[in-house]
Amino acid sequence: MIHLNRLPLAVLLGALVGANALAGEQVGMVKTVRGQVSIERGSERMPAIVGVPLQQNDRVRTGDNASVGVTLRDNTLLSAGPRSLIVIDKFAYDSTTNVGAMSVGIRRGTLAVATGKIAKATPESVDFHTPTSVLGVRGTEFVVEVDGGSDE
Repeated sequence: MIHLNRLPLAVLLGALVGANALAGEQVGMVKTVRGQVSIERGSERMPAIVGVPLQQNDRVRTGDNASVGVTLRDNTLLSAGPRSLIVIDKFAYDSTTNVGAMSVGIRRGTLAVATGKIAKATPESVDFHTPTSVLGVRGTEFVVEVDGGSDE
């Protein structure tokens, strides 16, 4: 029988970190939430609360009169307004070199963006796409609105 209070703290922390790595790499974090906001990860749906880590392929959905603020690991800031659906399709980042790639889908609603270190180092490796277009990054701040849209 193993007693948790007798295990060294380093062993417990290592087990927690290992379990998190198996679950998927963290690409960002929820920083602000107003109203009903959820995160869909595979078939799981969970409430978005401040501090919840985000993973690649997560879908962030806001309800009526809701909004969410997300900070990605390269310090990109995403702010989605009411009735929005955004998907972090791809995110890779090396914090030593600031090199990476990012692709974010805006399926519906509004998204305000302040780009981070990836866009500053290699803007050609960053795109934001809607159901009808792909936006390359040439500036550091912009807003996208998708009328209608879908869950796909």
